[in-house]
Amino acid sequence: MRLALLLLSLVGAGPGRRPTAPPPPMTRTYYVAADTVRWNYVPGGIDQLSGRPYTDTAFFPDSAPRPVSTVYLKILYREYTDATFQTLNPRPPEWRHLGFLGPLLRAVVGDTIRVVFRNNAPGRFSMHPHGVFYEKSSEGAPYVDGTSGADTADDGVPQGGTHVYVWPVPLRAGPGPNDGSSVLWMYHSHTDEVRDINSGLIGPIIITARAKARADGTPVDVDREIVTAFAQVEEASSWFADQNLPPFAKRAIPRSEPGRFDGYPFHVEFTINGFTHGSLPLEDLTIRRGQRVRWYVFASTNDFDFHAPHWHGNTVLLNGMRTDVLQLSMMQMVVADMIPDNVGTWLFHCHVSFHFTDGMGVRYRVTE
Repeated sequence: MRLALLLLSLVGAGPGRRPTAPPPPMTRTYYVAADTVRWNYVPGGIDQLSGRPYTDTAFFPDSAPRPVSTVYLKILYREYTDATFQTLNPRPPEWRHLGFLGPLLRAVVGDTIRVVFRNNAPGRFSMHPHGVFYEKSSEGAPYVDGTSGADTADDGVPQGGTHVYVWPVPLRAGPGPNDGSSVLWMYHSHTDEVRDINSGLIGPIIITARAKARADGTPVDVDREIVTAFAQVEEASSWFADQNLPPFAKRAIPRSEPGRFDGYPFHVEFTINGFTHGSLPLEDLTIRRGQRVRWYVFASTNDFDFHAPHWHGNTVLLNGMRTDVLQLSMMQMVVADMIPDNVGTWLFHCHVSFHFTDGMGVRYRVTE
């Protein structure tokens, strides 16, 4: 009996689940493009935390208050079904909460991630991963590193161009001794890191230990996974700042100095997955009481991207310790596990006061 229970635990059997063997090592291919899209930080125009119509007004010393739009041109990573890049791969309901983040790239230790990347946007962009293994031809970052020829094609893919990034997943890319069954990494464009990321080019990678992976690569001891990026987005440092920001907000400053525009913080968006003021749809962050929920939480790059994510109503385990508040510094990645026991609609927000005041909060719901 004990042996049977041990085997079931190893392969992830449980209520409602059939035993599955870990998948064999494989190459997982993704088709990802950088696309120009319009993104609305407050879809529907309602502040969902206050229940009132959302308004944002910029005040300038030499002019009257001016309304500020919530819709901006962005460059986002989007997943396609194949190398023709004709058909978008729709997100399943459990991943709609990713918002403006790029598609989830998932692998198991021993796999290889292969990304066929197409740049459909104006400029040169790349895909640079954290954590996984890569050779110079798949690093996605230009700097003086002694490479030339084919080893530099990854540095910045021109508009209309395609590059194949190959990222093996060795043991050191997977969970460590004090991790759970899976870990979070990220990828982003690194051709011009400041403008690329502020334009929206960033996304998640999840790596699962082989002995703890289901056939689809998900961790056997987790029922629901949620990825949240706490990102201060400086629209003045976007590649589309000239198009997005109204004339009254801009100064004549050399383009070598991104981000120097009047009107701060009215063109800085304090977001969770690209949503502000609770506008991430509640149905996309709905979990069940007693579910094993894994939260993957990370931050972005900007000056004030120190965050204190806080869950109301429930607690999480972080490195075996109980808490309901995390600490994030720039580009930090944290994994926390929750078994929710408190039914209701709850706030999830940054506890840095002005971040929350300026919109860095969403709601999650726990149902029976």
